[in-house]
Amino acid sequence: MADLINILLALVSIGLGAVGWLAPRYTMRLLDIAPGGSTMGLSEIRAASGALFVGLGVGALVLGTPMGYAMVGFAWAGAAIGRLTSIIADGYQNTSKMKFFAVEAVVAGALLAINL
Repeated sequence: MADLINILLALVSIGLGAVGWLAPRYTMRLLDIAPGGSTMGLSEIRAASGALFVGLGVGALVLGTPMGYAMVGFAWAGAAIGRLTSIIADGYQNTSKMKFFAVEAVVAGALLAINL
């Protein structure tokens, strides 16, 4: 069962990362981020919110080890901590922050719980 959960969550990482990588304008709208006067914002979304998570998921699948999947969990935990920091420091303005935090925390928690 743990193997199936690992693979599914690695695929979730790849799938969500692919959206950021290949559809950065959609991702920016979803995250309420406005592009500036250059393409640097699109580049950042493609890299940090997209291809990074694709690479993590692919790497975990290639390695196929508990530590590989745990590293994906640590990355998602980092995202959850950043999101929680925003909720506390920047305010709770809408439910989107909590929804994103919940997904990040669940993915991180599952991967870390079954692989450490």
